[in-house]
Amino acid sequence: MRETGRTRKPLFVSLALAALSCALLSACCLLGTTYRLTKGAVVMTYQVTKFAGKTVYTIGEFTFDVVTAPLSWPLTRDEIETIDGLSPKEAIARGRVKASPYVVYGKRYVPLSVKQAETYRQEGIASWYGYETYRQPGGRMTANGEAFKPDGLSAAHKYLPLPVFVRVTNLSNNRSIVVRVNDRGPFVEGRIIDLSAGAARKLGFYEQGTARVLVETVNLEG
Repeated sequence: MRETGRTRKPLFVSLALAALSCALLSACCLLGTTYRLTKGAVVMTYQVTKFAGKTVYTIGEFTFDVVTAPLSWPLTRDEIETIDGLSPKEAIARGRVKASPYVVYGKRYVPLSVKQAETYRQEGIASWYGYETYRQPGGRMTANGEAFKPDGLSAAHKYLPLPVFVRVTNLSNNRSIVVRVNDRGPFVEGRIIDLSAGAARKLGFYEQGTARVLVETVNLEG
């Protein structure tokens, strides 16, 4: 059957609406990009929004404001002697931190590669740190150069690449949160992760000081 002008008009309108929808979608993408996680034990959606001097990650119900700290700020872990054979500040400035070996009290630590970390899953003892920095003047810098927020949702780990997101579950009460690993530690025997004070509060072990937890990597792709 031959098309008439009457049958072509709705098609034209549909195409115009589709084009308008795509344009609106493209405009929204300028504000943030949403990805689907496809690897690892934890599968979630996340959004990244960039502002001047700040990147905001939204993962499920959790929001992370990531700000680069001034190089003049001291490290939260001043016991770190070298990173990748350089002074910590020089390694941070050169972007040589992510999975680089580092030295603390003369002991050399070799982090997991990004590929190895994708399937990381471990049970162990968690502790928390952070409020001691309030008693010190000025801000503090994490081992990868981010501004440390004691009330935020961050963590320190000896072997995971920096930064990486992990899900931490308190095995005594089944509370679970996502945190951003951006620091090194804890350098105490028998502990696998050091959470910010804010994260410890959400997991319900702030008063106790330590808890047995499950740590699983969240892999961000896009």
